[in-house]
Amino acid sequence: MTEPVTLRLDAATRKRLDRLAKATDRTRAALAAEAVRQFVDLNEWQIAAIQEGVREADRGQFIDHARLKAKWEKKLAAAVDKAR
Repeated sequence: MTEPVTLRLDAATRKRLDRLAKATDRTRAALAAEAVRQFVDLNEWQIAAIQEGVREADRGQFIDHARLKAKWEKKLAAAVDKAR
């Protein structure tokens, strides 16, 4: 069951939302609801990951700096090679 929510948007964003709704043959409300769902999903995931990291740190579980640096240098090198 859905429940109504009032959402205030600036005029430019409202116009963009209306154009998107028309282009996708969806309602403004459906697009707004999907945007809110995605926002909540992302933020819940991010907060959970941060909380887990804090718990690991509290237990003294840290990654060795040299190991982390090597990992990211390898990723950077792969990205540079791919871009060439």
